[in-house]
Amino acid sequence: MAEIDTRLRILDAAESLFTQYGLDATTLRQITGAAEVNLAAVNYHFGSKEELIREVFRRRLTWLNQQRLRELDRLETEAGGRPLKPSRILEVFFGVALKMAADTNGGGRSFMRLLGRTYRQPPEFVRSFFAEEYTAVIARFKAALIRALPGVPGEEILWRFHFMMGAMSYALTGTDALHIVAEDALDDSDSDALYARLMSFMLGGLRAPLPDLSGGRVKRPRISKAA
Repeated sequence: MAEIDTRLRILDAAESLFTQYGLDATTLRQITGAAEVNLAAVNYHFGSKEELIREVFRRRLTWLNQQRLRELDRLETEAGGRPLKPSRILEVFFGVALKMAADTNGGGRSFMRLLGRTYRQPPEFVRSFFAEEYTAVIARFKAALIRALPGVPGEEILWRFHFMMGAMSYALTGTDALHIVAEDALDDSDSDALYARLMSFMLGGLRAPLPDLSGGRVKRPRISKAA
């Protein structure tokens, strides 16, 4: 039990500090100080800082993706072979994450902020870890969306999923950037309002008309010099 407690203290401390300072800037000395353990304990339980980082993500991300697949299984069973509504698919994939982000007591909010920030520019070993964690999940949800939107090519669905992942990660990192352009302070403490706004935005993007890619080039709007 003591070993489990030590391991959890290290993970909790690392998650909190990684969220505050980033993966690279956080030192093992900071982590051991916050966890009230010595460096030998980190080496014993994780072996290296890289493996500690992987485990910080693994302990919550694996559960998150398992929940997504479990909920998708349930919906597909209830549908009895019929295609699901696109909104239900998005609610499962993104809704589970947003519910985790609303957890301010169990560490869910802190973890989702860390995950959102890391998505932007992950170290190569974290990128590889994410690819392993998401391969089966993305394949299942892509297949469900292709069935739900037969008129949208699979490649386009992947692009839109990519954009939706970006929107979610940006929203979960907080409204700091939005405060720069907003005249009034914005309240990001209402998780239900954030959920409603983000789901509405992403569903609109998923159902948007297909882009004109004729000739291999996209027609861009002209911007006047006065603008």
